Amino acid sequence: MQTLTTAASVHLVAALGALVLGPVAMWARRGHTQRPVLHRWVGFFWVFLMIVAALSALFIRDFKLPNIAGYTPIHLLVPVTLGGLFFAFRLLYRRNVAGHAKAIQGLYWQACVGAGVFTLLPSRYLGQLVWGQWLGLL
Repeated sequence: MQTLTTAASVHLVAALGALVLGPVAMWARRGHTQRPVLHRWVGFFWVFLMIVAALSALFIRDFKLPNIAGYTPIHLLVPVTLGGLFFAFRLLYRRNVAGHAKAIQGLYWQACVGAGVFTLLPSRYLGQLVWGQWLGLL
């Protein structure tokens, strides 16, 4: 059985944390009872986890899939994530709260959910672990 490298472990923890915290940050700004302090704190931590996930992905290489020096198409999410965070906070700096919310939600769906779905494909390491070893479906 293959084991996770340090970079992959850091990436996995940061990505799962961001996947869980994203909806909490978005929920804190919805409805009648808004929670701006919760939104800000959870949002800052979410951004930190997204940066850690993006940067740690640079140290994860896969030479089995089509790649360039070990970087596969999913690595394109690194500049998308970092650029998306910059863009979202630029919108916030310009007081475009609706644009900020839309940018962050898009980033959540692309970089957290989309990447998570790709990671769980049966041909990938975590897909083999979840679908094969844990659930016995492969």
